Amino acid sequence: MNKVIKYVVYDIVRNRFVLSYTLLLLLISLAFFGFEADPNKGLLSLLNIILMVVPLVSIIFSTIHFYNSYEFLELLSAQPISRKTIFFSQYMGVCIALCLAFMIGIGIPVYIFEGSASGLTLVFCGLLLTLAFISLAFLASAITKDKAKGIGISLGIWFYFSIVYDGLVLTALLSFSDYPLEKASLFFTALNPTDLARILVLMKLDISALLGVTGAIFQQFFSSYVGFIIAIVLLFFWILGPVLIASRIFYKKDL
Repeated sequence: MNKVIKYVVYDIVRNRFVLSYTLLLLLISLAFFGFEADPNKGLLSLLNIILMVVPLVSIIFSTIHFYNSYEFLELLSAQPISRKTIFFSQYMGVCIALCLAFMIGIGIPVYIFEGSASGLTLVFCGLLLTLAFISLAFLASAITKDKAKGIGISLGIWFYFSIVYDGLVLTALLSFSDYPLEKASLFFTALNPTDLARILVLMKLDISALLGVTGAIFQQFFSSYVGFIIAIVLLFFWILGPVLIASRIFYKKDL
């Protein structure tokens, strides 16, 4: 398994797209911290990039890589290697490569310019969000053999979580404003990994005005510390849940 993971990581880190992605994140990070006198403003600017660009790149690149590796997966399946080893070797390889790109592009600048608890929380949430959308990408890829359909599903997932979701939640809260919806809002928050990452960082920065409707209720219902732990646990569910479902589909499907 280790040899397969090393091969996948080595193959991805040499990819021009991944190198460009790393360089882009690095330049953006340096620019934000260079132009802002207050490091917290730089963190807020980076948060927007992490919530939009990082999930998009993670889910689309992982989906394309999975389909492009199909012949390699077929070759491995002909060897005395279990399906479990094949699937999780691919998954771990992609996770390591993209997390490494994120750490170089955002983790190092944040550590240099704002190595506080807020900065480290931003990096940690970015890593969790990267892993969550890689898991969702592998789930989308395992569902269908059609590459175009798989990429379409991945784009739909990103579009829903990053753009559509908050609008739907706000519409629901306004439509049923006469009813007590605090607990429902907490449930809505748990259904979106992007929202969870945003709330985690903003709770650490203590900027309640930017938490949004679900985030404000989340902070009111729990203490900051308890809410922080619960959000992290929920994000880990978003990492483990999709990849475990995808692995079960992969075990049973014909390559």
